[in-house]
This record gives sequence, structure tokens and C-alpha cells, in this order.
Amino acid sequence: MAGNAFARAKSGVAGAVLFGLWLGLLAAAPAVAQPVRIKDIADIEGVRENQLVGYGLIVGLNGTGDKLRTAVFTRQTLIGMLERLGVNTRDNELRLETKNVAAVMVTANLPPFARPGSRIDVSVSALGDATNLMGGTLLVTPLLGADGEVYAVAQGAVSTGAIAARGAGASVTRGVPTAARIASGAIIEREIPYQLNARDQMRLALRNPDLTTARRIAAVINRTLGGNSAAATDPRTVVLAMQGRDPVSVLGAIDQLRVEPDQTAKVIIEEASGTIVMGANVRVSTVAIAQGNLTIRVTETPQVSQPNALAQGQTVVTPRTNIEIDDQADRKVGMLRGGVTLQDLVRGLNSLGVGPRDLISILQTIKAAGALQAELELR
Repeated sequence: MAGNAFARAKSGVAGAVLFGLWLGLLAAAPAVAQPVRIKDIADIEGVRENQLVGYGLIVGLNGTGDKLRTAVFTRQTLIGMLERLGVNTRDNELRLETKNVAAVMVTANLPPFARPGSRIDVSVSALGDATNLMGGTLLVTPLLGADGEVYAVAQGAVSTGAIAARGAGASVTRGVPTAARIASGAIIEREIPYQLNARDQMRLALRNPDLTTARRIAAVINRTLGGNSAAATDPRTVVLAMQGRDPVSVLGAIDQLRVEPDQTAKVIIEEASGTIVMGANVRVSTVAIAQGNLTIRVTETPQVSQPNALAQGQTVVTPRTNIEIDDQADRKVGMLRGGVTLQDLVRGLNSLGVGPRDLISILQTIKAAGALQAELELR
């Protein structure tokens, strides 16, 4: 039997190659922003979704529901529901042992301008110790808003999209069987009033605040509507003056207008997964980069020495150890000139053969040296 012990392991070759190819394709693309529609980068202030939440019961599970001995809230809810339907179980409360019921939290988003009678999707999540919601049916569940009022009522068969199988010696689970959805599972009972056509001023809220983008939006709107119909008041807000015009007509005329959004120079690093995203405006000052790892590999190959059948002796194991040291002496120092672009940065780092994990350390070190002219965000 052989075993390996590593003092410091390299990044996987396949992962580094794929990552390098991806960065190469990214660097080869032209760093030119494409015009996008205003409706894709800005929202109308006040026109938004509202969160709804409710508590309900799912029935019809195949023995995968809550254990009523431990899930006290499920037991109480089940007893209360049966009483409302004319069934008295208070006298035999301790004998309720069904495993086909699960208490769940139901959530949904109420879209703007939703009218009573229309339907919305709902999400269902197990609250107790249920193991699988597949095949269950959600009973009538009122969905409340932040003000405590009922805005929708949900009911219907749930769909998990997950697979769970269990045997005596093994189990397989794919997805999350304790979370499910009901397509068009809630009927809206009350609308949130919002008079769009009665406003003499509207405000556009940029999803990614940027002063340059806000000024460009105001400029293209003024060229289309004429006059000073729009003005950027801050990096997130563009104010529209209706000037006696119909707000719906104005918004319909400007939402298809295209602008070229600007973006800040930013590098986002997610260390947990080794993901690195760099914006097109990232610049690096003159810096020299050297990267290398010391890898020590210890391989144990024990040899078994066994005496002959008629000889007197004992079977012994003789250890054999092989030690290899790789100091990566062939790695060279890379030089990046001042003001290089993202393409030059990626090409220089790829020439060193670095992987994602090493690239994260290099970027952090460049930032610490003051050579990375961009915001570095760690997640």
C-alpha cells in the first residue's frame, strides 16, 4: 500500500488549463462597452415587488413529513385545522402519529401593478424535520405583507425537482428535497395602490450607481424628449419632469433608448471557490512578478518480507521511503509595464503558469504594493 503526503500541493493541472483558456478568451475580447437599454439598467422609483410570507401545512407525503412527537407546532396546527373542519382530536392528541404532514413556510413576491385574481408563483420550505416534500399538497395558506394584511392565498401540489432515495446501507440525495415551488400557486386577493399617471415627476434608480452613466441617461432622454426633461441628481438617480405629459407614454418612449454604461475598475475574488472576475478598466502600474511553490512529495512503498513455509521466522514489513523536492527553479520573473490593460495582465500571469489560487495571492500582493489601480473586493 502506498500513500502520499504533500507539504504544499499545486493547483490541479486541468483546472489551471481551463482557467487559463477562459482568461485568454476574456482577454482577447475587445474591452468596449456595448449600449444597453435604459430599462435594463434602471428601475422606476416606487415601482417594485413586495415580499409575502405565510405559514401552512403540506399533506399527502409518503411518510417523509414531520415527527409529531418533536414538531410541536406541526401537531398544534394539525389539531387546529381539523377542529375548523369539524373533527375533534383534542381527546386523542397524544395518539396522533401521522408522518404524512409537514409544516412549511410559504414565500412569494407580489409584482407591481398586480390585480386581484391574477396568479403568482410561490416557494415552500420545510420548517420542521420533514425529509422530503415530494408528492405533497399545500393546503390553503394566507400570504401576508409587511403590514400584516393578506394579499394572496396559496394552495396546490408542490414540485421539488429533487431526488432522494434511501436504503438499509446507503442513501442518495440530489438537490434539496425540503424546498419546493408551486407554479402559479397563489391567487392575489388585494392590490397595492399606486397611481402612476397622477405623478408630475418620476425618478429612475440605477441598479449600478455611477455618475457617468446617470449623466449619459439624462443626455439621451433630453435628446429624445427635448428641453431639460431629465437631470442626474446623484450617481443613482435621474429625475424626469413630466411637464404635463402622460407618464406612461414618457416611460414607454425612453425605456428602449440605449446608453453605454460606465463601470469602475474592480477585481472581485471569491476565495471559497477560487473565482476571479476582473473588469475591463483594471490597470496595473509597473511591477515585477515572480511566482513559485515548493512541493515536497513523500511516497511510502512498504516491502513485505515473508519466510519460507518450513523456515522458522516472522513476516516483517520493511519501509521504503522516496522523497522528491520540486522548488520550481524554472519559473522566471515576469515584468508588467505601467498602465497595462486587463489583456496584458492576464497574458503576463498566464505566462507564469499560475493557477486560480496562486492568481488570488498575486492580485492581493499587487494591491498591497499599490500597483493595482482598481478596487479589490474579497468575498
